[in-house]
This record gives sequence, C-alpha cells and structure tokens, in this order.
Amino acid sequence: MSYQREFEKRLAVGVIGAGGHTYRNLLPLFTYLPIEVRAICDTDEARATKTAAQYAAKSYSDYRQMFEREKLDAVVIAVSPKLHPTLTIAALDHGLNVWLEKPPAMRASEVQAMEAARVRANKVVVVGLKKAFMPSTTKVRELLPRLGQLKTILAEYPMDIPADGRDVLERGEFNNWLGNGVHPLAFLLAVGGNVDEVSVKRGKHGGGACLLDFASGALGVFHLADGASLFQPCERYRCCAERGTVTVDDCRRVTLQRGIPYQYGITTSFAPPGVDDGAVVWEPQNTLSTLENNAWFTQGLYFELKHFCDSVLSKTAATEGTLVQTHHLMQVYEAALRASQSRHGEAVNL
Repeated sequence: MSYQREFEKRLAVGVIGAGGHTYRNLLPLFTYLPIEVRAICDTDEARATKTAAQYAAKSYSDYRQMFEREKLDAVVIAVSPKLHPTLTIAALDHGLNVWLEKPPAMRASEVQAMEAARVRANKVVVVGLKKAFMPSTTKVRELLPRLGQLKTILAEYPMDIPADGRDVLERGEFNNWLGNGVHPLAFLLAVGGNVDEVSVKRGKHGGGACLLDFASGALGVFHLADGASLFQPCERYRCCAERGTVTVDDCRRVTLQRGIPYQYGITTSFAPPGVDDGAVVWEPQNTLSTLENNAWFTQGLYFELKHFCDSVLSKTAATEGTLVQTHHLMQVYEAALRASQSRHGEAVNL
C-alpha cells in the first residue's frame, strides 16, 4: 500500500463533476492512489472554484476548456448518466483515459458507442462497478472453482423494478433500478458470467424476483427486497456449488460453508474435531483505525480506481469494469425492464 505523496509517477487528472459523491468519496480517496488532481470542472462555477482551491487545482465550468488548456492523462467523470456518453466520447477523442462512475449511460446502445470510441482512441476506460471490485467478490471468485460447478446464486437487495419498464425505456427515465440495481447486477455478473435470459415476477405490493439464466447453466435468483430498510443489514449473496456454499453479508463478511462429516440419526456434534470442515469466515476487524475496515475499501471503490490507474500507467488493457462488460450489464438491466411489464413473467432473451 502506498500513498499519493509516495508514488514516483502519478496520473495528471481532471475531474468532471464536483458534487457530493465526488467531494465525499472520490477526492479524499485519491490520497491512496497515484493521482494528481490538475483541474476540477463543474457547471456550478462557485462550487468548482472552492473545490479546486482545496486541492490546489485549476477550476473550470466548461470541460472543453479544461481539455484544451490542461495537460492531462485522464479524466474522472461523475455526473448524470445522461451526460456520461457525451463526456466520455469527448475525452477519448481528446486522447484521454477515462474513469467513469456508474451508471455509465441510460441505454446499452450508448455504452456500445462509448466502446467504439475507446477502441478508436486506444485508451483505458473503467466503469465504477464497485461490487465487482470489492474484496468479498474477489474472495468468492477465488473460492468457487474449488467447489465444483456453480449451481445457483441468491442475491438480496432492497430494490424494485418499475412495473412499466418498457415505457421507462422509451421515455428515457432515470430510475432506481438503473441507479442502484447496477450494484447487485455487477456482483451477479462478476461471479456468474454472462446471462442468456432474464425474467421478472413482481409482487402485488412491490418487490419480487428477477431470474438470470447464466450461459454457464447456473441460475441467478435476485430477490427484489423492496421494503427492506436501508438502515438495517439488507444486502446478501449466496453462491451454491457442488461441494459447498459461499455467502457474502453486507459486503463485509465472507463465509465458506464446507459442511461436516454427517450421518442422519447418528451424528451428535455440530463441531467435530479438527479444522478441515465446518465454516471459514473472513471479515474486517473494527478495533483498529486501519484501511481494510473502511467502506472505501470493503465496498470496492478503491480497487476500481486502482485498477484504472494501474492499467493506464502500465499501458495495459483493463480487465474489470470494462465497457464490454458494462454493455452486457446494461443489456441485462434493459431486459429486466422489458420483462417487468409482462403479466406472466415471460423471459426476455439477450
């Protein structure tokens, strides 16, 4: 682990969007990354000026002026997803690498256009799908191959899908299924792989289930836990394979269930001798002021930005949070919206 002042080489970065998320999470997190903030751009000129002064950077209200006047390696973009495609393509056309907050756009076709621009520019673009980058996801992906064929994934997240999903797409409306649904979808796709088919069954009073048929043959059951309080533990993933299960609770606890030697009607102890069976648990400690228990790290935000920086500095292609992967996620998002308007839960093929 290194800190910004310790890196020999840092990326000269311009930031587009100085709102609450940028100020609260992104800018402070740069302390741990090889990033030098050269400029901050926001349509609120006063906010841009105050924020830039805090980081000894230049301020702009027009991103085009920032691109022309500053010598940048990359831009960090965190504004409305309606603006993301235009800003990303403009940055790529200017020869800049791009880190882009989720959601990347309003439609999958826009992400496809962004990828075409990235290929033309031969630059790095990473989308902030933090649940694909969090340490818990990395651990699950390490463990599952040891457990044989993945059979099912059960995801739980406080979420609903609009009943008029097809109309939402046509109207181009921003909705919570796009704004926050990308989080559980990012985990599901990072672990389960590509999806062939999506179906949705909505409850009469909200919530329901979104079913993902993975190309691998595994099934994803996404419990749309509408009504689960955001102020209580409410996010869970359980991955069931041939020889065990792995569970992630609220991003911070990974449990590998290996089972115990067992005979029905005969076994009397749930904790037999030895350490080669039973459960193994990984979780951060909360007694020390360390990094591994900080939400920036447990939720994956640091790791997505680090992957971006490492890819740009090493001049290698990104392997996670790519526009190709994100395009597929957006296809799943759109398929679920189309399926949500069906009264009988018909499946939608991708």
